[in-house]
Amino acid sequence: MGVAELPDTLPKERMHERLSHGLCLTGVGSLIAVLGSCTPVASPPAGPPDGPVDAGGTPLGEDGGAPVVDASTAPDGAVSASYTNPVFADDFPDPFVLREGERYYAFATNAGGKNVPVVTSTDLASWSELPDAMPALPAWARANASLTWAPAVLKRGGSFVLYFTARSIASGFQCIGRAIASSPAGPYVDDSTGPFVCQVGAETPLCGSIDASPFVAANGDPYLLWKSDENAPACAGVTRLWGQRLGVDGVSLLGSPTELLRRDRGWEMPLIEGPSMLAHDGRYYLFYSAGWWESSNYAIGYAVCTTPLGPCEKRTEDGPLVKSGGDALGPGGQEFFTDTSGKTWMAYHGWSSPIVGYQNGGGRSLRIDPIAFEGEAPTVAGPTTSPRPL
Repeated sequence: MGVAELPDTLPKERMHERLSHGLCLTGVGSLIAVLGSCTPVASPPAGPPDGPVDAGGTPLGEDGGAPVVDASTAPDGAVSASYTNPVFADDFPDPFVLREGERYYAFATNAGGKNVPVVTSTDLASWSELPDAMPALPAWARANASLTWAPAVLKRGGSFVLYFTARSIASGFQCIGRAIASSPAGPYVDDSTGPFVCQVGAETPLCGSIDASPFVAANGDPYLLWKSDENAPACAGVTRLWGQRLGVDGVSLLGSPTELLRRDRGWEMPLIEGPSMLAHDGRYYLFYSAGWWESSNYAIGYAVCTTPLGPCEKRTEDGPLVKSGGDALGPGGQEFFTDTSGKTWMAYHGWSSPIVGYQNGGGRSLRIDPIAFEGEAPTVAGPTTSPRPL
């Protein structure tokens, strides 16, 4: 959570809110890759590139993605089979990674003048920037406010649904929207007249809804998880996590919202947020971020649920599963994805020591680490900051 850019005119009371929220070897053209090593194939003399190039003149992939690597520029003709966090060092909060075929797309909370920044990779280790995934906000959302947070994407047939948080003009609170694109990188368009999920008003006076995260169960049923923004000054309440069944199209909701968790542990103060879910051995693991987002105390906990809609039992009662370590401070905004070999990874953000906070010149960069299970307990090898095997 947290905003990458804060407008000078942001009201003081809004400053007290949560201000923003929140892979696979490189495709190497003429290389034959075997277990991280490769043999160069002779290439003709280099000439001017025919296709799209990045700012440095490096040819980009056919879809404008990661730069094409030439064997003549790779040290000893080798392809990296390791990664080092942060894998993308720029400000990239609340990351969500989507794999589509051999390529990975990571989305983040607004930063660098973009509503939804997106970067792409084919090897998990190096990432290149793409254009804004959602260059225009819907009519119901306040534009140019640095309040577009925590995007997440769900593929539905040949389309992609982007869930995002933005400021509702009508209510004045943060609410969840949904936008659709035919390509994973966008551009995504929300043509709706109002938010998709927004817990405001007399019936649900919860000061808005943020941090949407889709989850698909083993039987194919899709769900949406989110947080009610009850730490906003107008509520000053206890934050909660919710879930609801999605329609098969991903842009409709079935049934009613179900409360899954609430903030009730000392280490979680002052809030919990950023839900995400994994299934393992017949159980559903609900992960969440807790603590104040702009501090080194921000951390990740989890609960175990009987179904995607609960009931859920917290397992991190006395402390978090993942916390500050080494050069990575305040890890959070976690989401999960599976690489092409079947390994499950956690994408998350973290401040780079010793700087925490935007007012101090800090940023929350993109980090990844694998997650595994020992019996019923998840284990994360992180946060890591030294080279690790892919």
